[in-house]
Amino acid sequence: MAEHETISDRLFQRLRAEILSGELAQGSLHSIYALAERFDVSRTPTRDAVLRLADAGLVTIERNRGVRVRGIGVDDIRRIFELRLLLEVPATRFAAAHQAPERSRLLEGDLEIMLAAVRSGDTSAFVERDIVMHERILDAMGNERLIVQVRALREQTVVIDASTFGRSRSLDDVHAEHLPIVRAVIDGDVAAAGAEMTRHLVQTALLLMRQVAAHTGELLPANWPDDLLAASAASP
Repeated sequence: MAEHETISDRLFQRLRAEILSGELAQGSLHSIYALAERFDVSRTPTRDAVLRLADAGLVTIERNRGVRVRGIGVDDIRRIFELRLLLEVPATRFAAAHQAPERSRLLEGDLEIMLAAVRSGDTSAFVERDIVMHERILDAMGNERLIVQVRALREQTVVIDASTFGRSRSLDDVHAEHLPIVRAVIDGDVAAAGAEMTRHLVQTALLLMRQVAAHTGELLPANWPDDLLAASAASP
């Protein structure tokens, strides 16, 4: 089983890289059998790798036809971050409304660890602590399903190689965006906590959409995220 998983993982990484680089052209159609033959592996790990690519939105599986490459578009980023906004902003407000001394201490520690990673240029450590900090805020609601859903959305951006680190902003920039979020949560400022988390997620989404658009030639969605935020503010 371990060897099977290793083959599947390697094949997933190889196919993902070829899709992101354009070597596997967007819109092209491939059969499981042909892919397995090309990489000299059996169809079972090939099928597993393809299913993971489908979960990430990189391919679609067409019945009786094969696997069609989707590639990455601006809408993929938009959909991911619309869900994150709908989930994380109310959860951040909740965390501020239910401020707890122990959580505040841990959040301040998260910021210190992130700052140390900035100074050492350790992107991996920074990203790891970024995830911990976001999930610590979500955990205020005591809803494991919420954490799992947001984690899955974050993992989708990792799978499609969507990152702003070292591309459109620095680790220091991202750390600076987290400072007012944590401060508002610790201070119990519900409105500011929601507003700062919104600002952070929107900034991240727009940077990622611009990066993708520069590659695909797509236009960014008009009035995004103004319409979404207006609808959210108007809801009872």
